[in-house]
Amino acid sequence: MAAMGYYVLINYKSNTEEASKTLELVKQAGSNGELLQFDIADKEQIKQSLERWIKANEDRSIEVLVNNAGVRDDSLMVWLKDEQWDNVINTSLNSFFYITRLVLEGMMMNRYGRIINVVSLSGLKGLPGQTNYSAAKAGVIGATKALAQEVGRSGITVNAVAPGFIKTDMTEGLDEKELKRNIPVNRFGLPEEVAHAVGFLASGEAAYITGEVLSINGGLYS
Repeated sequence: MAAMGYYVLINYKSNTEEASKTLELVKQAGSNGELLQFDIADKEQIKQSLERWIKANEDRSIEVLVNNAGVRDDSLMVWLKDEQWDNVINTSLNSFFYITRLVLEGMMMNRYGRIINVVSLSGLKGLPGQTNYSAAKAGVIGATKALAQEVGRSGITVNAVAPGFIKTDMTEGLDEKELKRNIPVNRFGLPEEVAHAVGFLASGEAAYITGEVLSINGGLYS
């Protein structure tokens, strides 16, 4: 997004060091941005931080929203604890609602916007041990399709990208050697490969694409 010329608002929960590194990468890409610290699983923190920023920057508008939060807390459902369910649902699904609703008002006033939701193969296919995560991401997929129909006349597109196995912190504990045997391209994906797809959906060239879910999984599932 920085390479495309966007001023980037970087949300983070607690890791100031990594957030600052991300901001430095934004600057190295020729743009600028700022950090916004709040827990996206906490609707009161969202309201206090993001709503405050929007009100303090009435002369600026958020044109692109990327909802890319997600957390895994895997367990078979028979052993799934209440807090495991709540944490995953709040982080992936409820945050989509509270953040998008705040940003959407400005987009509708400006009659322009791009909303890209990062979902998951788990939300499309369902994966054992991930009932909570699958439910959360499937919920965002359904919301993506519904919201796209609500706001299309206002010049706003709403799409999702559904990564499969991508080399990130969330897949560090997985057996890549074993899992890649089922992936036609025979490897895990890279974060950059997801980011480029998000960048395209955020661009003006994608104005006629909305309500879509783009799978980025090396051919594993479609």
